[in-house]
Amino acid sequence: MTESVSVSKEERILRMMKAVLTRIIKETATPPSLKHPLSKGCIEDLRDCLVLISRREQELAEAAGRSMDQRPRYIDEAKPQEPVVVPLSQIGRKDD
Repeated sequence: MTESVSVSKEERILRMMKAVLTRIIKETATPPSLKHPLSKGCIEDLRDCLVLISRREQELAEAAGRSMDQRPRYIDEAKPQEPVVVPLSQIGRKDD
């Protein structure tokens, strides 16, 4: 996969910050029965940071004329396929 759109230094920094923050969140995750090692305030701060990063990424994409619904594509992939809609009336059990 190649990235066809060049990104600014700020966008690269934001991506890295988001990746590091989400890695910290994943690595400190605990089972529901245990007390989380981070304070509630720290958890809220992490959430706020991720929201700010996402909003800034949206602003930068909008300013550059890019949509945020982009998905990675492989080189041999022509274009996204249209969704296939199957009516519920066609779905049945094998014994029907």
